[in-house]
Amino acid sequence: MLSGTSVTIRGIGLAVPPHTMSQEQAAELAREVICRTEAQQRVLTALYRKSGVENRHSVLPYEIARGWLPESPTGKLADRPTTLGPGTSERMRYFAQYAPPLATQAATAALASATARPEQITHIVTVSCTGFDAPGLDVALIGSLGLKPTTQRLQIGFMGCHGAINGLRAAQAIAAADPKACVLLVATELCSLHYRFKWEPERLVANALFADGSGAVVIGGVAANSSDNWRLKATGSCLIPDSQQAMTWRIGDHGFEMTLDASVPELIQSHLGPWISQWLSEHRLSLDAVGSWAIHPGGPRILAAVEESLCLNESATAVSREVLAQFGNMSSPTVLFILDRLRSRNAPRPCVALGFGPGLFAEAALFV
Repeated sequence: MLSGTSVTIRGIGLAVPPHTMSQEQAAELAREVICRTEAQQRVLTALYRKSGVENRHSVLPYEIARGWLPESPTGKLADRPTTLGPGTSERMRYFAQYAPPLATQAATAALASATARPEQITHIVTVSCTGFDAPGLDVALIGSLGLKPTTQRLQIGFMGCHGAINGLRAAQAIAAADPKACVLLVATELCSLHYRFKWEPERLVANALFADGSGAVVIGGVAANSSDNWRLKATGSCLIPDSQQAMTWRIGDHGFEMTLDASVPELIQSHLGPWISQWLSEHRLSLDAVGSWAIHPGGPRILAAVEESLCLNESATAVSREVLAQFGNMSSPTVLFILDRLRSRNAPRPCVALGFGPGLFAEAALFV
């Protein structure tokens, strides 16, 4: 018997914006927008090819970047003036415009999946690290979904790719404390709004990987022990030592600025296995007992590092790679896209979800 209080995952809903671009098109755009030399073009082309991304979605057409690009007076790459793109305030106006409809679409799908009525929602937890606005997503969702004005709110902000797991932790605590609670979790990220227009080697990977999307989950109270119910049993956190500068996410004058150090996969490979093994043992489980894995695909090297650290074969990360290929890295909602596929395919349980974010932090959730 596992220890702790589990709560029911009643429904999951997903949404992506209408504009799409293949990775080949994204690489072509990046070569035009960012590169100043043919050598840079070659480096960038190889980076995009190895990213594991085949397609992605954006609230804005990717071609809009060309409208912010100054022309070269001579027609030569090297002579084109440098631009940093729109300022942060303009990017935040886009967030305020486009994030609420996308979040509403995902939340509506989650309510339908859970066969829950809007007036049944008692709490709403919103997650985002790509935009700030007040009144924000929570207030917008109360209006667009027709939630009760007494719905209690909690915002999980600026936590990066593992933000949805932090949101799940909050939702679990609320639902476990009150069996009558019905919690709506909505994670929404518009990563494309923070596109970098300058050749910055430490930030090129973000341009190659990130995309837009929203995921929502309806969580109910203490779960009955049924094989049909996916139940959130526990969550865990681990700050990886000596890693504070390995992954950063900071507000700049021209959008938010991400730094991904080349040491991130090595840090995960070295430290993840011992911590996960210890954490699972606290819940009377071993690595071998885990039936499936919902691993956030920070990129192919991150997935390879997790496989190596946990002694997993590629089949354990197959769904993560599927989602990365089809949608790119959407930051916090990505793990919900993976979880939804595993759940719909009746993947074996226990299932462990993993995400990594600035800190460098590893976050985990256990589903039984």
